[in-house]
Amino acid sequence: MITPAPSALPNRVQRAQIERKYGMFIHFGINTFYDTEWSDGKLPIDGYRPSAIDADGWVRNAYEAGMNYVVLITKHHDGFCLWHTDSTDYCVNNSPVKTDVVAEVAKACKKYGVKLGLYYSLWDRHEKCYRDHRRYVDFMCRHLTELMGGGYGEIVELWLDGAWAKYPSRWDIPRLYDLAHRLQPDCAVSVNLTIGKCLRKLTPDKFRPERYREGMNIRYFPSDFRLWDPYFTRSDDPKLYSHDGKSYYLPFEATICIRNMRNWFWDPGYHDDKLVGAEFIAQKYRELTAQDNVLVVNVAPDICGRQDDDDIKCLLDAADLLGIRRSAER
Repeated sequence: MITPAPSALPNRVQRAQIERKYGMFIHFGINTFYDTEWSDGKLPIDGYRPSAIDADGWVRNAYEAGMNYVVLITKHHDGFCLWHTDSTDYCVNNSPVKTDVVAEVAKACKKYGVKLGLYYSLWDRHEKCYRDHRRYVDFMCRHLTELMGGGYGEIVELWLDGAWAKYPSRWDIPRLYDLAHRLQPDCAVSVNLTIGKCLRKLTPDKFRPERYREGMNIRYFPSDFRLWDPYFTRSDDPKLYSHDGKSYYLPFEATICIRNMRNWFWDPGYHDDKLVGAEFIAQKYRELTAQDNVLVVNVAPDICGRQDDDDIKCLLDAADLLGIRRSAER
C-alpha cells in the first residue's frame, strides 16, 4: 500500500506541485444547464445540451494567463460523468452531446503544454450502490482507473470532494490514494477539508485555513496537500500536520471563483456577480507562492461551452501585473 513517508520537507510530488504555482479550475457539467450549484442526481440528462465545448479555448486561456495546469470537473456531487464510461447511465455518452470532455481537455493540455488535474466528487447523489460502502468504493476505483489509467495521459492532481457526506473510514481513502499513485506516480492527491477532527459533519470553523496550527490532525489520510475552498492561509502558514503520532509536510492549494469567490458553475445571473479583480488575484498569487502554496481560480464555461470574455480579461490583466502572461497563436 503506497503512503507518504513522514517528513518535515516537501517530497518530489509536492515540490512539483509547488513549482506549478497557478492553475485554472473548470466547473462544467449538468448543473451548468439547470441554474444550480449542487443538484441531487435527478436532473434530466436530456438537458445537457452544450452548443459547443471549447476545451481548446479553456486551456489556451489558462496558458495565456500564465497558468501551468487546469483542474477539470469529471463528476460533481450529482454523479454526472463528463467522460465516456459504461459504469453508469448518468454520463455524457448517454446525453444529447456525447463529447468526452475529459478527452478534449487532455488533448488541449498536450497542445499547450499545460498540465492536467482532475476533480472527482466522492459523494454521488445518483449512484444506486452509494449506500453500500464496499461496493461504492469498488465503483469509485473503477472510475479512477478509467480516468487515471493512461487513456488521458499524465494527471498531476486528483482533487477529491464531498467526503463530509459519510464518516471518513467509509471512503477507504488509503485505497483510493494507493490506486491513484500506482496509476499516476507523479499525481498529488488530496481530499477537501483535509485538516480537522474525523467527524462526518462539515469541519468546524476552528479548522479553517487561516486558523491552521502546526501539528493539527490530518482528517483524510493519506493526502499530499491541503484543501478547503474558497479560503486562504495566513502569512505564516504552518506546513506540518499529524497522523498516528507522525508529522507530514502538506502545502496548501487555495481555490477560488473569479466571480464572487463562490460562483462555481455558470448560471443565467453570472454577470450579476462581481469579478474579484486582477489586483486581488495578483495579490493572492504573490502571497501564496511566497509561502510555497498554490492558487487555482475557477472560470466557468457557459451553456455554449465558452468562457466569458470579461473573466479572461481579468485573468490576463492579473498576468500582466505578475509578468507571467504568455502568447499563443489563435
